[in-house]
Amino acid sequence: MEHTNEMTLIFDSRPVNEGLARVTAASFLTQLNPTLEEVADVKTAVSEAVTNCIIHGYEGEVHKIRMDLKLAGGDLFVDITDHGTGIADVKKAMEPLYTTKPDKDRSGMGFTFMEAFMDEITVESAPGKGTCVRMKKTIRR
Repeated sequence: MEHTNEMTLIFDSRPVNEGLARVTAASFLTQLNPTLEEVADVKTAVSEAVTNCIIHGYEGEVHKIRMDLKLAGGDLFVDITDHGTGIADVKKAMEPLYTTKPDKDRSGMGFTFMEAFMDEITVESAPGKGTCVRMKKTIRR
């Protein structure tokens, strides 16, 4: 039987909780004995996904963000979900430098960073229903 472990964290979409999500993911990941670089990669990707929920998904309103973490073998799976505005065109939203909030100093690089730091990323979204960002990171042993 393959070794697995799972946890879920549900928190308010407040900027201060972005740090909580980062540290929680990093702490959970330590079971796989990752390198410092792998931990930093996961923390950055989680940061970007949570920030997207806060700024784009909920547009600054306080609602819930759910982070599901799962370890299976040497893989970490991270799902970050909001029930906010959703994304009309996921493909367009994932283009580098694309932002719907240039007035808020958004670089449009969130998904690009997530793709760079994780091994796999998929985005499921529906306007008015919310968004789920699914990421996978394989820890090299």
